[in-house]
Amino acid sequence: MLPLSMASEGDKVMVARVSGAADTRKHLEDLGFVEGTQLSIVSAPGNGNVIVRLKDSRLAITSKMAEKVMVVMS
Repeated sequence: MLPLSMASEGDKVMVARVSGAADTRKHLEDLGFVEGTQLSIVSAPGNGNVIVRLKDSRLAITSKMAEKVMVVMS
């Protein structure tokens, strides 16, 4: 298990856990980062943001937020 911020471009991962304060967890879950969700990494955090493909959408979150999302390779 590793933080989403450590994943590389092109990786396909599954959300294993979301940590952080209650409001942070709620915000990430509202965006779709819930346990069991499949993601693919579009852009790694080289520029400070992580861009992921989640279902039929692309989402960008800061690398700080991405540290709160724990993923496993799928």
